[in-house]
Amino acid sequence: MTYCCGILVRDGLVMMADTRTNAGLDNVSTFRKLNVFEEPGRHVMALATAGNLSISQAVISTLQEGMKNPETGRKETLIEATSMFRGAEMVGRAIRHVHDLYAEGLKEQDISFSVSFLFGGQVNGGRMRLFMMYAAGNFIECTNDTPFLQIGEHKYGKPVLDRSVSYDMDLYDALKSGLISMDSTMRSNIGVGMPLDVLIARRDAGNAELNFRIEPGEPYFHDLRERWSAALRAAHMGIPRPPYGRTR
Repeated sequence: MTYCCGILVRDGLVMMADTRTNAGLDNVSTFRKLNVFEEPGRHVMALATAGNLSISQAVISTLQEGMKNPETGRKETLIEATSMFRGAEMVGRAIRHVHDLYAEGLKEQDISFSVSFLFGGQVNGGRMRLFMMYAAGNFIECTNDTPFLQIGEHKYGKPVLDRSVSYDMDLYDALKSGLISMDSTMRSNIGVGMPLDVLIARRDAGNAELNFRIEPGEPYFHDLRERWSAALRAAHMGIPRPPYGRTR
């Protein structure tokens, strides 16, 4: 299991992912799930993955090594994409390519072709965009009305984002909301865990402003977790008790 989220606000993009993978309680490992494709001054793109690790790694390798463009016949890598939409199409083709190679064999072993991606960034000064990719290779795009997307074990962190995130908020406030969302998920699901990988890309900068790994015990994140817990307890105590039935 995993949890990844992307938040697209007016000033830029925040993406983050945990690193825990497990195939049972006694087989827990750490793998990077937030992959950054960057060419400073031209573009920055990030791809966060959830689902079957072997499938997602095969898709990433395909995008790094290149695949044939059906229109030109030329082999292209993701970093050569001319726009975010073209990049999303390329990710979709890579997913379908990996499906064609491995889906039948996985089915024979009763393993489903389970994978999803968040793909966000900006290319050649175009629009900064954020997409969610499905196992079929199709995708949807983030909008200003709901400026975040999630994959993996998203239900525990979604209420935090629903209540705190807006398109006009500061970029680093968006990061803070994302980290609180991640903490809420980790507290409720043992399948999501540290370290955490975080990316910030400011609009029109052409490169990643922050590409950082938060390790266990990192001071800011530890303080954020403690402050959020204390704030929730204080808010709970500050709300009057329900006036129903017998009160004391």
